[in-house]
Amino acid sequence: MVKKLFSFQVLLLLFVSGCNFGAANKNEYKVLYTNEPSQQDDEKQQPSDYTVAIIPKVINIPYFNAVEEGAMEAGKDLGVKVIYKGPTIADSEHQIKIIDELIQNEEVDVIAVSANDPEKLVPVLKKAQNHQIKVITWDADTMPEARDFFINMVNPETLGRHLMDTLAWNVDEQGEFAIMTGANSASNLNEWLKWIKQHQKEYYPNMKLVEIAATDDDPNKAYLIAKQLIKDYPNLKGIIGNSSVGPPAAAQAVKETGKAGSIAVVGLSPPNPMNEYLKDGSAQIITLWSPKKLGYLTVALSKNIVTGSYPYDNQEIPGVGKIRRIDDVVIMGEPIDFTKENVDQYDF
Repeated sequence: MVKKLFSFQVLLLLFVSGCNFGAANKNEYKVLYTNEPSQQDDEKQQPSDYTVAIIPKVINIPYFNAVEEGAMEAGKDLGVKVIYKGPTIADSEHQIKIIDELIQNEEVDVIAVSANDPEKLVPVLKKAQNHQIKVITWDADTMPEARDFFINMVNPETLGRHLMDTLAWNVDEQGEFAIMTGANSASNLNEWLKWIKQHQKEYYPNMKLVEIAATDDDPNKAYLIAKQLIKDYPNLKGIIGNSSVGPPAAAQAVKETGKAGSIAVVGLSPPNPMNEYLKDGSAQIITLWSPKKLGYLTVALSKNIVTGSYPYDNQEIPGVGKIRRIDDVVIMGEPIDFTKENVDQYDF
């Protein structure tokens, strides 16, 4: 166990210093989170006839708004028409309807989807493929037979274990905790949950998971769930938000109930919605990657596959950096930790 702990601590040092890591390796991990002109502005390509449809799990939440910004920036830089269309609630049936409409009414070359359900989307995505439309997934995967490859933000095991660590660090490795996930059917969230639970069993025996609650990526529902968790578990020591709406809702509930400092809040969120909570102690550590970079990368790889160019390991993507490829999964890079000390350095 000592060896395992040592090797994992090395990974944790990389995470804790995520901001500096990015700064020290600009060529490998360029975070796209500002509104400053892209470095590619001087190298814009001529408009092409390619059309890429990007479908998020849900629209009008900060995380997917940032993805849209990156996707549109890539479309402009690379000369690709980008359609960004998603449901107003995180529901697979709504995504199926959108995809079906794209197949019937739009001349799209690529459909890139963040799936709310890995199995239910398979028939409509196969239908798209039968119409000679390339299909890839990003953020959340489907079954492999329905797409060419999946763009994952980070290694899921590393991320799940890290989220568990960030909570343990802030509760002295003991006490009850809850997890607020997004949709129960989302494959990426379930993969992270698996590793959170595995890491707790292996390294934090004095901590107890009391409940996993699904918010369906609805901010208001997430807020009500957080309030209920605090009420139902008077000995609660921490909450992990496993999707981007969880940490802001949990922090607000902790703040309103006067539990700041006695209930730790960690998880996945863009830094802007958590800025105030990190500074006033309603939340401790927030982790994420650049969603804007994810949008940019998705459009860039979508354009490439239209021309028959598939991603490969250690490929340098202009405007993004080096990516990894393991089998049919592309890994964008490393996550970043945001705390009260560094949160002002980011704007997304």
